[in-house]
Amino acid sequence: MKRMNSPLKDQSGIALITVILIVAILAAATLEINRAMRTEIYAAANISDGIRLTCMAKSGFYGAAALMAGSGGAYDTLREDWANAEILSAQSSALFAGGSFLVRMEDEQGKIPLHKLVSEGAVNMDVRDMMMRLLQTAPFGLDERRAAEIVDAVIDWMDANEDISGMGAESSYYASLPAPYAAKNGPLDCIEELLMVRGMTSELFFGTKDRPALGSLLTIYGTGKIHINTAHKVVLRALSPSMTAELADKMDEYRRKPGSNLSGADWYRSVSGMENVTIKPELIDVGKSNYFRIDSIGAEEKMEQGVTGIIARSPLRILSWRQN
Repeated sequence: MKRMNSPLKDQSGIALITVILIVAILAAATLEINRAMRTEIYAAANISDGIRLTCMAKSGFYGAAALMAGSGGAYDTLREDWANAEILSAQSSALFAGGSFLVRMEDEQGKIPLHKLVSEGAVNMDVRDMMMRLLQTAPFGLDERRAAEIVDAVIDWMDANEDISGMGAESSYYASLPAPYAAKNGPLDCIEELLMVRGMTSELFFGTKDRPALGSLLTIYGTGKIHINTAHKVVLRALSPSMTAELADKMDEYRRKPGSNLSGADWYRSVSGMENVTIKPELIDVGKSNYFRIDSIGAEEKMEQGVTGIIARSPLRILSWRQN
């Protein structure tokens, strides 16, 4: 005789499956809620950490600005406190529980004045020649053609016309790019604008572990003369065709030596080996600089947050500011 299934058993099976489905849905919902809550907690913690680290970085920034503003003397040198801001950084760990800041200052007038490359519609050949020497010598070591492409492209970016200079590039080139734009045909608003110029790569501008950042050797601030008391050694080497890496090292050693008189722009002639080297007087200067770059990083364990800005000394004010 054929056995029939009990309706009660069928209903029990359906109920069991329903319960299992409900439990699975509740478990999935619980896990998703837990994940969302943990994400919000971590996000809140990251915001809190970011605010704390930014405050540390700002403390370093303003401390460095005060250090610079309080420096005395008739002229700036690398022997002053502002140029050795690691002393200030070393004391910062006592200010913050478990954290500190690392601050560094640079004299903007110790860099090649890119804002003077094109002046009143004309190319300043002295600045162009310095740029060419800078790019062709170590640590950059570009060949003449590549260096000329970059320098001429910068000229075309800044001049007011659409005439291509040498190996440069104007709007016709930039309009052909996948994301087209026009040449600026005006002065730079910030040094990072160079990243829009043909030939300027991120590796070249920001530097690598083996090469300094080109962007850190150029400026859009200052009088147009290079402060040889504070300039980077690579910039010193670009001042004259007769300069070598060895002579730049000797100049740097001399200007850091206590007691060296750096009050006159011709002090470099006192350096051994520099007797027959001529640097055009209109290219260099000494005295009090007015524009400085400050980089400050707030750090705690493996977390970092930085701020960067350009300040003017007299009157003391912030000219540009960026949170990294």
